[in-house]
Parts: sequence; structure tokens; C-alpha cells
Amino acid sequence: MLGANDGIISTASLIVGVAAAAAKQNDVLIAGVAGLVAGAMSMAAGEYVSVRSQADTEEADLARERRELAADSRGEHAELERIYVDRGLEPDLARQVAEQLMKHDALAAHARDELGIVESQRARPLLAALASAATFSVGAILPLAVALLVPRGALAGVVVATSLSCLASLGALAAWIGGARPLVGAIRVGLWGAAAMALTFGAGALFGAAA
Repeated sequence: MLGANDGIISTASLIVGVAAAAAKQNDVLIAGVAGLVAGAMSMAAGEYVSVRSQADTEEADLARERRELAADSRGEHAELERIYVDRGLEPDLARQVAEQLMKHDALAAHARDELGIVESQRARPLLAALASAATFSVGAILPLAVALLVPRGALAGVVVATSLSCLASLGALAAWIGGARPLVGAIRVGLWGAAAMALTFGAGALFGAAA
């Protein structure tokens, strides 16, 4: 949702700003495509760096845990017992659970219950980067398609109207999924999108008139 919202807002704002500068429709489309590519790459790079940092932290934690298990297996067993006791198990049962889990896979047991690292939820930087770029691109395609199909004279108005409609719908859907009020989500996202487009329109009109 967030990536698609970013794609709609940034690309629609760019298109509206360039259109306000009295640029030809072909120039508006070129700017929109450039904005899509640049935005998708920016999202991918930012997401990759962020998730890569998280993955590095997880790997460092796991390496430290391996060393601790090799150096003091008995102490790590006691630590796991205490974790289970704190979670509500009786001491005898906690000891049995810790023993069984450490026999099966000691590192996985400590990673999950001490560090909060689950293999299925490990940070995957490349996948996160691709997903971020893809969702941004999907959102950016909407204002680009409108700019391609609508006559130059109506371009800015139609891009704004369709983009705000989609933003409001996505905001309402995200709020509904999260258990919040859809109307509040729609208004929140719509207002920020309208503000972004208004500012870029003003900037484009100002610099277009000066040129």
C-alpha cells in the first residue's frame, strides 16, 4: 500500500508540476517516465540498505549466539530454561522443553526464543527491494496512463482527480485492513496527496511563467 501511494503521489505531482509549466504533452510523459524509474530505484535502494542493515544485525547476533553455545552450552541451557519459566512454564517442564529443543537445534531455539529471530521471517534485502520498486511502479503507472490518454488541456485536472480518487481508496482499504475507520484513512492520504500536487503545480506554474 505504502509503495503504491508513494508512486501515485510522486508521479502525479511531477506530471502536474511539469504540465503547469506549459510543457508539451510529450515532455510531460518523458518527465513522468523518468520519475517512475527514478522513484522505483530510490525506493528499492532505500529498502535494500535498510533491510540489509537489519540482516547484518541478525547475522551478528546469530554468530555471537553460536560462540556462546560453543563456549558455555550448560549456561545457555539454563538461560533458555529461565526464558520459558518467565513465560509461565513450571521449572521442571521448562527444563524438559529447553533440553528437547537444544537437542533438536540449539541455535534455532535460542534464535527464536532469546533473540526473536525466526527463519521464515528473516530479513531478505533483495526481495524487499524488488517488492518496494514493484509497488511504487504499480502506483506510478496510473497517473502516467492518464497523462498518455487525456488531451493536453485537461491533463492536469484529470491526473489530480484520478490520483486523489485512487489515494482515497487505498487509504480507506489500508485503514479497514488495520481495523481503523476507512473514512479517516481516506481523508488522511487524500489530503497529503492534494498538498503535494498543489505545491508542485504552484512551483511549475511559477517557474513556467518566469521562463
